[in-house]
Amino acid sequence: MPSNRGVAYIKQGQVEVQSIPFPELTDPRGRRIDHGVILKVVSTNICGSDQHMVRGRTTAPAGLILGHEITGEVLEIGRDVETLKPGDLVSVPFNVACGRCRTCKEQHTGVCLTVNPARAGGAYGYVDMGGWVGGQAEYVMVPYADFNLLKFPDKAQALEKIRDLTCLSDILPTGYHGAVTAGVGPGSTVYVAGAGPVGLAAAASAQLLGAAVVIVGDVNPARLVHARKVGFQTVDLSLDATLSEQIEQILGTPEVDCAVDAVGFEARGHGHEGAQHEAPATVLNSLMEVTRAAGKIGIPGLYVTDDPGGVDDAAKRGALSVRLGLGWAKSHSFFTGQTPVMKYNRALMQAILWDRIKIAETVGVQVISLDEAPQGYAEFDAGAPKKFVIDPHRMLQAAA
Repeated sequence: MPSNRGVAYIKQGQVEVQSIPFPELTDPRGRRIDHGVILKVVSTNICGSDQHMVRGRTTAPAGLILGHEITGEVLEIGRDVETLKPGDLVSVPFNVACGRCRTCKEQHTGVCLTVNPARAGGAYGYVDMGGWVGGQAEYVMVPYADFNLLKFPDKAQALEKIRDLTCLSDILPTGYHGAVTAGVGPGSTVYVAGAGPVGLAAAASAQLLGAAVVIVGDVNPARLVHARKVGFQTVDLSLDATLSEQIEQILGTPEVDCAVDAVGFEARGHGHEGAQHEAPATVLNSLMEVTRAAGKIGIPGLYVTDDPGGVDDAAKRGALSVRLGLGWAKSHSFFTGQTPVMKYNRALMQAILWDRIKIAETVGVQVISLDEAPQGYAEFDAGAPKKFVIDPHRMLQAAA
């Protein structure tokens, strides 16, 4: 049996590449599953959601194998798998979904009712998401493979664009979901909070959907420089000029049609002093201020039910001081929750293959080896304007 290695969460601020068991066609409770496949991992990405765990902001246990952004080559199939064969190159939605329950049938695969005994929704390598082993590894098991996996139609073509296609497992559909649920369409003016990979994916998605202008806001100067370099307007939230004032300087009006929260619960305050401190409701409140009446706000940024590192007792319970009255008065629509990746990934695959979107360039993909994963985590945590993509078998290097 081949060996296997994966990236394990050790303690706050520390991950480590360890030898781990080679995957088997069994679920987290040890039951045989013939609907699964074993993948040789072609690429697996470091996500901001992973960083929440590594920063100690969740109840993740030591030893958890990380990684929910996975692209792989089918190595072994269960006897019930009908549409895949060894050698196929596939994208793995980060949602683990059965395809059989009510929510899956309604395309709400982010809240599958059967893959997590604790609550609705499952994911690979994530705390409280069903115990599915993560994919920041050399090999990983994927259940319900016929339903979950997106097969690339031409393997050689896919390998040529693998740096872009690796973003299909999470950040591109997540950014697109944020833009769609914010109501972005032709001619829209759009504000995206957060210039990290998901924020940039939302901004690129807004352009794909026909937005007239996309403004990205952050407190990180390096990320704002990158955002401008790839074609977006920017606002610097560490300045004392308000968000409304900075938007008015760009648009001639202090409001936008649509807004996307790509930051989540670890948001920082605005202004020179505020940017030094965490203020978890800041983004949501600021989006209500700058979104026009009857506008929509997409919220793909992560919010949690329990945050051990919260700034106060309320934040530790996931309770935030959101100005809901303002949103009510302006008749805003809010859309939250895990992205149902399968709702979007096939169309976004075609957009990549036909050069409608160059997401790797937009989010700053940097390919690293599995052994370099701890360094990638450290650089990403420090705010590097990059999307770190792990290449466990050096297949991306070979494709390049």
